[in-house]
Amino acid sequence: MPGEAEVRYLDGDFRVIRPGSFVRCAVTGVEIPLEELRYWSVDLQEAYASPDVVMQRHAASYGRKS
Repeated sequence: MPGEAEVRYLDGDFRVIRPGSFVRCAVTGVEIPLEELRYWSVDLQEAYASPDVVMQRHAASYGRKS
């Protein structure tokens, strides 16, 4: 199914709420095909394109808390 999916991110898994073929990376905006989705935050309910992007997101979060 083409288009952006709505996903609920869970611990170690995710649930598709609205069908689609991809989600967007919360940091870069790049499309992530659902079959390639490996990185997300349960607390923030965000998807990430790669481990490097996860680190960027967390570094930005820590910088705001100081």
